[in-house]
Amino acid sequence: MSGRDLFCQPRRFRHGAALTLVFASVLVAGAATGSLPGSDRKETADPARSAVPAGAAVGADVTRAAAEALADGKSPTEAAERAVSRSGDRWGAVYSRGEYEELEDALDGRYTGVGLAARRTRDGGIEVTRVRPGSPAADAGIRAGDRLRSVDGEPVDGRPVAEVVALLRGDAADAPVGTTVRLGVQRGTRAWTRTVRRAELRTEPVTVRRLAGGATVVKVTSFTRGAGDRVRTAVRDSPAGSGIVLDLRGNSGGLVAEAVTAAGAFLDGGLVATYDIDGAQRALHAPAGGDTARPLVALVDGGTMSAAELLTGALQDRGRAVVVGSRTFGKGSVQMPSRLPGGSVAELTVGHYRTPSGRGVDGTGITPDLEIDPALPSALTRAESVLDGLGR
Repeated sequence: MSGRDLFCQPRRFRHGAALTLVFASVLVAGAATGSLPGSDRKETADPARSAVPAGAAVGADVTRAAAEALADGKSPTEAAERAVSRSGDRWGAVYSRGEYEELEDALDGRYTGVGLAARRTRDGGIEVTRVRPGSPAADAGIRAGDRLRSVDGEPVDGRPVAEVVALLRGDAADAPVGTTVRLGVQRGTRAWTRTVRRAELRTEPVTVRRLAGGATVVKVTSFTRGAGDRVRTAVRDSPAGSGIVLDLRGNSGGLVAEAVTAAGAFLDGGLVATYDIDGAQRALHAPAGGDTARPLVALVDGGTMSAAELLTGALQDRGRAVVVGSRTFGKGSVQMPSRLPGGSVAELTVGHYRTPSGRGVDGTGITPDLEIDPALPSALTRAESVLDGLGR
């Protein structure tokens, strides 16, 4: 999003599968997450442009449905949602103006929430796995290991993680920063209720740490704005000659441009991926000047999606990294936004990308060079062992 934070998940789940699948790494990894709302976006798209999976017809249908609903005094957003659903665009989604503004905020690393990370347990319960320091949840005394029993009086046991996230976030119109949410918590045999106030928080998409053996771990949780440059800075500031573990586990994607910039940390220019839009082929190239000599391992899992898969495939195809972990999710599609009558926004699939060798990722994912269980505590140790071999 794996144990990633409940940060940027959309507040409503009425979009059904379209929004839930955007965060499919939640379901694959069995953890609550809010990594990045939205899938692989092309920021250079004209917001007024209708970009669609099978040509302009689907985009025109969605726009027409919204316009007709607006003229009839009905909800253009709901009409557009129905049109997207009929189109068969698995990753397509429609957002109200306010929801889309939230998505844009999240791409800047901002989100409204309480600062919890959690997972679903084997018995269907929701267990807190991490509490962000200084967050409303931390101030309320909630700790990792606590069990979340209810949100605003609604029991959460047995619910899908995405629904629990939606309850925590509240409705987009009625639960802005400063509104409260009542959490039922259990710790051992003690149960209590705490009311916390939602706040605007910020994510840190790139973190860096050193392993005991000297390798540098660059963990990228999402490709929000600026993440690519942060990866390049992290690599440049790492000790000379030390190997890099690029940890993309649970990275559910983000902005394509940021993934391409991140590729430039390890490549001296060249092809990162190709993609098609209505049959027209486009190419994405890394910026020049990356470190091409330093040993590199990319660590991935089933929650590695979309833009993170694009980066992984480029590093693998070009012989730049050894990929370690488990098969990635398999989302190889690209979405672009289109403004609709009434102010809502449709994000529709415009095409699919391929790795430099021409491999399609959608539905298949990236197969690691070395398959291990990436959830084990020893996963980083195994990655470091591979680095040692590359260094020799």
